[in-house]
Amino acid sequence: MAGHILFASAYGFKTMTRSNRPDHIRLTSHPAPGGKLRFPIHWGAPTARERGPVIGTVSRPGDRNVIGTHGGSYALYRALAVSSGALDPLRRPDLTNTYPAATIGPYEQWNDPKRIVSLDPWGHLAADSFKQEIAEGIDIRPSIAITKARLDLHEMQDAIRAGRIKVDNDIVHANGSVGVTKIAVDPVWYLPGIAERFATTENALRRVLFEQTAGMFPELVTRPDLQVFLPPIGGITVYMFGDPTKLADASTKITCRVHDECNGSDVFGSDICTCRPYLIHGIEECARGAQEGGLGIIVYNRKEGRALGEVTKFLVYNARKRQEGGDAASAYFERTECVAGVQDARFQQLMPDVINWLGLKRLDRFVSMSDMKYNALVNQGVEIVERVAIPDYLVPADAHVEIAAKKAAGYYSPEAPKPDDLGDSVGRALDKY
Repeated sequence: MAGHILFASAYGFKTMTRSNRPDHIRLTSHPAPGGKLRFPIHWGAPTARERGPVIGTVSRPGDRNVIGTHGGSYALYRALAVSSGALDPLRRPDLTNTYPAATIGPYEQWNDPKRIVSLDPWGHLAADSFKQEIAEGIDIRPSIAITKARLDLHEMQDAIRAGRIKVDNDIVHANGSVGVTKIAVDPVWYLPGIAERFATTENALRRVLFEQTAGMFPELVTRPDLQVFLPPIGGITVYMFGDPTKLADASTKITCRVHDECNGSDVFGSDICTCRPYLIHGIEECARGAQEGGLGIIVYNRKEGRALGEVTKFLVYNARKRQEGGDAASAYFERTECVAGVQDARFQQLMPDVINWLGLKRLDRFVSMSDMKYNALVNQGVEIVERVAIPDYLVPADAHVEIAAKKAAGYYSPEAPKPDDLGDSVGRALDKY
């Protein structure tokens, strides 16, 4: 079949003609013809057009102005769809009626190239800001999407029955569902800013990224003109309780929980950690804060197993339970380091970017005990008025080892135990159950 490539798919065989596939492969390590980017990016510019679009298309390499591609880790699934004949590789998304369901920004933090370095502050406005370029066939895609939804959690129904939450039929409904604005954020890394945030040089950062991804992205070391990277990692979801227009009012009282993904607890209710109880507690506090005229914000980061992955996390669980003497707070972090080589890879330095993107300079109630999250926010100029610890009655019996270890390591607590008191602390906690 001359001029065609035959693909097998679940729906039979399909063909890809020369009209919808590139004639040759262009190595990404080669600069664009002429040596100049067609669409340069000026990070920190005051408008989306002055900043320039983020283009990670693979169908027209000459338009690309970033390292990596849209969709991050999902790009591999896209490749499978193309290889099976289910997806035309040259197809561009139809963005009709996909505009944000709420207005966010712009805020002054968007214009500071040091305040936001791990996401595109203009990402939700890409379709509107670059209509002409999209009409001309340039593959420009949003990296942020904003929609409306309701959360339906049985714990909120329990809170209503207990009288902790009232039904207002605006934020909290009679069936216990909670109205929210949902925001999905894909990571977009400005490499010079990332390097500065981690107190290293851009060259050193590029080299380590190149080496630790086994050379997946040669442009990291061959294309210094490409300063933006779309990393193949999970992103962020923001759940906002209350009217988003109140973000612009500096007097709005903000309740916030920053939560790092824990699939076993958050979704399946595993009781070896406090993740789901603390997440639900944060949701309840955010809903109550919105009912009182403020805003509630849950920031959900895809950083499974302290960004070490779920396989590593489960290996650590085994090591903790099987060690001599059983699970112990005094060896909690040590077991992780023995398996992974590091206690925690979340490195919260990038976490405040989403708070800056929301234009927030103050969090009135920060529903977190993490010293790392607190320090990262304060170091980025965000004022935290009150820190809210998880109530003892919400800590599962098997999770008291974790909570005691974290308090001893510096996590916030009204009465944090000293390291020497770890054994007694865990013992007293477990005596309650």
